[in-house]
Amino acid sequence: MNIAQIASLINALQTEIRDPQLLVTRLCIDSRKVSMTDGVLFIAIKTTHDDGHKYIPELYQKGVRNFIITSPVSDFTALTDGNFLQVPDAIVALQAIASAHRQQFTYPVIGITGSNGKTIVKEWLNILLSANEHIVRSPDSYNSQIGVPLSVWQMRSEHTLGIFEAGISQPGEMTAIADIIRPTIGILTNIGMAHSQFFSSIEEKLQEKLQLFTHSQKIIFNNDNPLIREALNRDTFSHTQKISWGYEKAEYLISHQERRGNSTLVTIRDSVYRIPFVDAASVENAIHVIITALVLGYQPETVNERLSSLTPIHMRMAIQEGRQHSLIIDDAYSLDWTSLSVALKYLDTQTQMPDKTLIISDFEQAGTLQKADYTRLNALLLTHHIGKLIAVGNEFYQHQQDFTIPKAYFYRNTEDLISDLASLTFSYEAILIKGARNFHFEDVVHRLLHKTHLTTLNVSLPAIVHNLHYFRSFIRPETKMVAMVKALSYGLGDAEIINELINQKIDYLAVAYTDEGVRLRKRHINTPIIVLGAEAHSFESMVINHLEPEIFNFYYLQELINVLKDHPEITQFPIHIKLDTGMHRLGFDKEDLPLLLQVLKENPCLHVASTFSHLAAADDPAEDDFTRHQIECFEEMSRILCDSLPYPILRHILNTAGILRFPEAQFDMVRLGIGLYGFFDMPEIQANLQNVATLKTLITQVKRIPKGETIGYNRSFKVEHDMQVAIIPIGYADGYPREFSNGKGLVMVRGQLVPVVGKICMDMCMLDVTGLSVHEGDEVIVYGEGNTAQDAAHRIGHISYDLLTSLSSRVPRIYVKE
Repeated sequence: MNIAQIASLINALQTEIRDPQLLVTRLCIDSRKVSMTDGVLFIAIKTTHDDGHKYIPELYQKGVRNFIITSPVSDFTALTDGNFLQVPDAIVALQAIASAHRQQFTYPVIGITGSNGKTIVKEWLNILLSANEHIVRSPDSYNSQIGVPLSVWQMRSEHTLGIFEAGISQPGEMTAIADIIRPTIGILTNIGMAHSQFFSSIEEKLQEKLQLFTHSQKIIFNNDNPLIREALNRDTFSHTQKISWGYEKAEYLISHQERRGNSTLVTIRDSVYRIPFVDAASVENAIHVIITALVLGYQPETVNERLSSLTPIHMRMAIQEGRQHSLIIDDAYSLDWTSLSVALKYLDTQTQMPDKTLIISDFEQAGTLQKADYTRLNALLLTHHIGKLIAVGNEFYQHQQDFTIPKAYFYRNTEDLISDLASLTFSYEAILIKGARNFHFEDVVHRLLHKTHLTTLNVSLPAIVHNLHYFRSFIRPETKMVAMVKALSYGLGDAEIINELINQKIDYLAVAYTDEGVRLRKRHINTPIIVLGAEAHSFESMVINHLEPEIFNFYYLQELINVLKDHPEITQFPIHIKLDTGMHRLGFDKEDLPLLLQVLKENPCLHVASTFSHLAAADDPAEDDFTRHQIECFEEMSRILCDSLPYPILRHILNTAGILRFPEAQFDMVRLGIGLYGFFDMPEIQANLQNVATLKTLITQVKRIPKGETIGYNRSFKVEHDMQVAIIPIGYADGYPREFSNGKGLVMVRGQLVPVVGKICMDMCMLDVTGLSVHEGDEVIVYGEGNTAQDAAHRIGHISYDLLTSLSSRVPRIYVKE
């Protein structure tokens, strides 16, 4: 569509169209993801924490010329070559464009919704059907009010099948999504309590989800759930073919199911299918895939043959430490043009690693590529500053001459690459790994990782972003924010998390000690950094590395002045003045202010960037009077500083709890700490935060222990009944405290909390899993959703900070991103 057609389609209130024939080929809502500007339409969306309009001048300078806005057109008349369309609601406009685009295509479209499993079913369908179909599908988990239209916009005439997932979190959302996807075949994976806080009942939530299928020709569902069965029997779906499967009564009856090694055999209509998984969720997802393939006309023999290609799908990009100080970005579970573009844009954000490498396989699901396609790919990689290309597959091998990447290596297959890995140098670089499933790039990832401990800490970057936005919603748009990233971001990591915070426009970072700040500078983090535990002996290093010290007494102030005498080139060195308002830990007292001001005026090389104080009990309602007293003291003391110095000074006193409980004391900036990482002691607030940290491991052995035996060191646990015990590779050397011994510690196995038995060992511990069907290799959640570090800490009288910051560096941190 050209921009004039889009203006008519969305019923723009006002327009400023300088070139009505400009074609729109790409829709964008994130200014950071614009690399090539031809054909881009930027939709400026306002949210509680950001406003897309403020990025329009920057995009215009890059070359973008098409914009949908909600602010008046007159605000942008200075951008003389731009096309501007003003609408009441930018998201509604985006949806209208996608809906109109969808109506151009008549090939089948599968729409998937449900409480869980949407993305996995979508990806497994793609694996199973891609040999016969040219498929367009939702990238990653793009299933929201914004994600769905961006997904459907990818539809092109060369495709033969569309597969899109749809998610909702509030009543009234599915109607718009249904109008965009218009599925001919619907799949309802299941119905559960996930994302139910805005629904009065699970029945209401189910009715909302079913709206996706209002005009579908067929609906595939599990008939064993009476809620689903009854809802689909209503008049709304009287003209829809309802295709049921189940263990009790269904069109596709599962007459037998058994575990066979690491697989599950299911018998459906006298055909036996081998599903390469044993956990209940994966089996349910695989059955949806089997039934859908049968409905599409595939023969049981073909479906069974292709089931073996299904592998666990992480659904999220994983970022881990690689060998030789490299960064591994594992996005190897799928490969197509869209997902590659998304991954390259994320690679651009990894500024801590200036050198960029791509390991990629042939595009097996995109059909045969031509020379022009490889030329296009080469240009795309150069745009994203790829300095090293490692390409695997016969197609790439035959098109080596089409690439001008400075360092390019080509291999016919994954085995050849693995055999040559030792000769390749990877040092201080970000390595993006993208591959089609049958290239098994997980073997490449494994060999490039720095650590391979079975126990890992998974850190959700989307959850951190969610929590940041939640707290931002309580502060004014102009209020700045400091992210507390001391102690390796409370034990979770540093540069990987901080890059995400920088992408979210955080204003300041705060660390405890100079070496923490120096490490971030060495990883190319350029955001202003406050050092809260600044020590006099490290001032020289702070000056060299552009770190900003907290100054809390006259001794340290004079030591810094002495260091700055050796740096006459520095005319304004930023410092942060700490005031003591009642915490009585560090800081200048009120009677110190006259002398402090005198010293500051006598040394103009010192520039007070901010003044701040620390609340002692902001999270304790019983101490609110004292907290208000602290705020009043800070107002008085900080005002003296601000009125006496000839330049503006930022003021801040609120911590995480203060942001929520004392919003009137925002001043100019706030400091967000533990809330960023998903913890808050008030249940009504905790319910709005997402879990960030998941400490997980695997069962290494399962054994039967008879009554009367003992378990562990010192025989401290006596077995009082025949017991099934599982051993997991985590102990106090990993940071799992010995206080969890003998029943005080609980971990999650197959969705149930089970106790630790015996004493925690240095490298392992034992679990009572009596009555559960568990096996070696099963996953165990030590801390995570349903059993958070905060929950665990309360059992032994600790706080979540203790457990997170105590985790050993030998536990690999894996950063996951949607």
